[in-house]
Amino acid sequence: QVHVVESGGGLVQAGGSLRLSCAASGWPFTIYAMGWFRQAPGKERELVAAMRWSGERIRYGDSVKGRFTISIENAKNTVYLQMNSLKPEDTAVYYCGIDQLRNLTGMEHHQWLYDTWGQGTQVTVSS
Repeated sequence: QVHVVESGGGLVQAGGSLRLSCAASGWPFTIYAMGWFRQAPGKERELVAAMRWSGERIRYGDSVKGRFTISIENAKNTVYLQMNSLKPEDTAVYYCGIDQLRNLTGMEHHQWLYDTWGQGTQVTVSS
C-alpha cells in the first residue's frame, strides 16, 4: 500500500516563503494524480494545487494563483509546493492526497478523487 508523508510546514512572517514536500512510498506504486489541499480552523478543506503524476493538468486554487507553484520530482516520488508571498490567510493545515484508484483526467481539483491522504503539515503565517 502506498502512503504519503508531508513535511516543510512551519511559522513564517507575511511575505515570506516555504516549500512543502509530499513523499510517496510503498507498493504497488501506481499514482494517477496528486493534490495539495488546506483546511483552516472553522473552514472547509479547499484546493491549493493539483496535478497529474505525469506533470500535466496543473490546477491552482484562485487564492494562491501567481504565488504558489506545484512541481514533481519523479525520481524521488515527491511533489513539492513552493509558497511565496505568504499571507496570514494562508494559515492552515496542508494535506497531500493521491489518486491510486479512479484515474479521472480533469477531476484533479476535486477532493473526492483522492483515496489516500497524509497526516498534514501546519503552516502559520504571522502578520
